[in-house]
Amino acid sequence: MSFELLILFFFLVAVLYSMVGFGGGSSYIALLILFNTSHTEAPVLALTCNLLVVTGGAWHFWRAKNINKNLLFPFLITSIPMAYFGGLTVVNKETFQGILALCLLGAALRMLLYRSNKEPVEDSITNPPLKISLIVGSLLGYVSGLVGIGGGIFLAPILYTLHWGRPKQIASTATFFILLNSIAGILGQVQKAEISLSVLQDYWPLLLAVLLGGQVGSLMINFKLRSRNVEFLTALLILVVSVKILGNLMLSL
Repeated sequence: MSFELLILFFFLVAVLYSMVGFGGGSSYIALLILFNTSHTEAPVLALTCNLLVVTGGAWHFWRAKNINKNLLFPFLITSIPMAYFGGLTVVNKETFQGILALCLLGAALRMLLYRSNKEPVEDSITNPPLKISLIVGSLLGYVSGLVGIGGGIFLAPILYTLHWGRPKQIASTATFFILLNSIAGILGQVQKAEISLSVLQDYWPLLLAVLLGGQVGSLMINFKLRSRNVEFLTALLILVVSVKILGNLMLSL
């Protein structure tokens, strides 16, 4: 894959994911792996891209007052510190790739099998139990910081399935979840001895592409895009990468 094609893919991913309140971390990681990016650099790049993409969406959700604080804050209590510790965790290449492959596989299956196109009945909407929010937040936060997947792609289906919020509230919760966990994960990553933010200088075209794509997508957030086909193709990409990583790990054993 050429670097120019990678830039184009990053821009398109940023546009599509920002329209639904996600950062696109799973797709960025998948594309970076295909581009043979180092396992120590890929999480920093993916989390930074997440941060750039969801910032515009977070601002729009904040201005529109679509935030359910009772829904959002319990998840953040544990996810933010765990995202930091996830970023701080030093793992070898094989362990990182194994965890990443499982996360990508889960993300791909989520996109292939799950659809959330129905408005929940008002009487069925509830807030999640505090203990559940704390546990889910800690698990997703740690994974977010460790492998560079924001966690929103897993959190949103849980909220939809259990009717823990209206669609816009769920989208805003996922957006702020990704935003704050990405910041915490980056802080943890840069404190590792082998990682520095200077690595981002070599990838500035990718960062510019997702910044522009995120702004375009956030401005189109109320536009009804029939993106199921695009989501399907994205899931196939992530699925192929996860299988490729697992295959390489098995051959190396």
